[in-house]
Amino acid sequence: MEHDEQLKAGEAARRRILGDEWVDRSYANRNAFNSDWVDRVTLSPWGDVWTRPHFDDRTRRILVMGTMIALGTWDEFRLHVRAALKAGGFTPDDLKEIILQQTAYCGIPAGNHATRVVEEVMSEIGMTP
Repeated sequence: MEHDEQLKAGEAARRRILGDEWVDRSYANRNAFNSDWVDRVTLSPWGDVWTRPHFDDRTRRILVMGTMIALGTWDEFRLHVRAALKAGGFTPDDLKEIILQQTAYCGIPAGNHATRVVEEVMSEIGMTP
C-alpha cells in the first residue's frame, strides 16, 4: 500500500475505533513538533495493523485493552475503554471479563487499577458502574 493510501486507511480505522471527535481533536492539535508523530501513529498501528483482515475490530479491541492492562499504560487503556463503550458495542460486563482475564496473568494490582479506570470512564460518559 502506498504511503498516502496507508495514511487514509489508518485515519479511517482510527476514526472507526476511536471516533471522529478524538481524531479531529488530535489533528486540530497538530503543530510543527508533533506532526510527524501524528502521521506515525496514523500509519502504525492504525494503517498497517487495524486494517489487516484476519481479526475483526472487536477482537483487536480486546487485544489492545488487555495489552494496555499488562503494560500499565492507563491513558491508552482509558482511551480504548471509552471508545469501546461509546462506539464499539462493548458492555460493562465485556470489560469486566477482560479485566478478570488479565488479572489472572498480570496480577491483582493491574486488575484493581483497570477496574477503577473503567468505573471512572463509565461515570464520565453517564453509565452507572
